[in-house]
Amino acid sequence: MARRSDHSRDEIHQLALAAAEALIDEGGLQALSARKVASRIGYTVGTLYMVFKNLDDLILQVNGRTLDLLHQRLQGRLSERIGGKDELMQLAAAYIEFAQTETPRWGMLFEYIVDDDGELPGWYQEKLGRVFGPVEQALQATLPACASDKVRQASRVLWASVHGICMLKIRQRLNLAGGQTTRQMVEMLVDNFLVGMGCKE
Repeated sequence: MARRSDHSRDEIHQLALAAAEALIDEGGLQALSARKVASRIGYTVGTLYMVFKNLDDLILQVNGRTLDLLHQRLQGRLSERIGGKDELMQLAAAYIEFAQTETPRWGMLFEYIVDDDGELPGWYQEKLGRVFGPVEQALQATLPACASDKVRQASRVLWASVHGICMLKIRQRLNLAGGQTTRQMVEMLVDNFLVGMGCKE
């Protein structure tokens, strides 16, 4: 087993996060434990807990990296700001694609929310806000007369609905929605949402 002096604290931190992600990819939440992470990187559980407060802290940081990756995928889908329905459809497609290609890590965002006192850490809330950022920007460009706080709330409501469609796709339950494709469902959702918000293209 490696000695503690073999890697710096920061290196152990990064090794542990990468090992945790690999375990999640292989078997989901049930495959993850402090013992397995420590064993995979060649250190003791005690060393692991010198870097992370506990397993909850490790999982929260893994989820934070997943949010960063999701944000990159959403931003990467948009080569330019086109606004309106088309931009929202592209973002929705990127989100569903992310859920399909990164299913175990995507699922962890919703399976395991950790906090100490009912309030997520500020750094984690900032990452969540960045994920919603592209949706807020698309809505704000489409609804320039709307107050920013209303757009912020609307972006979360819209994305919660897209997430619901995504869950049906991932769990292979699209038949519950009459056999429509995810694109058809998202398009109907976005059309009606924009009309309800007072936007008619």
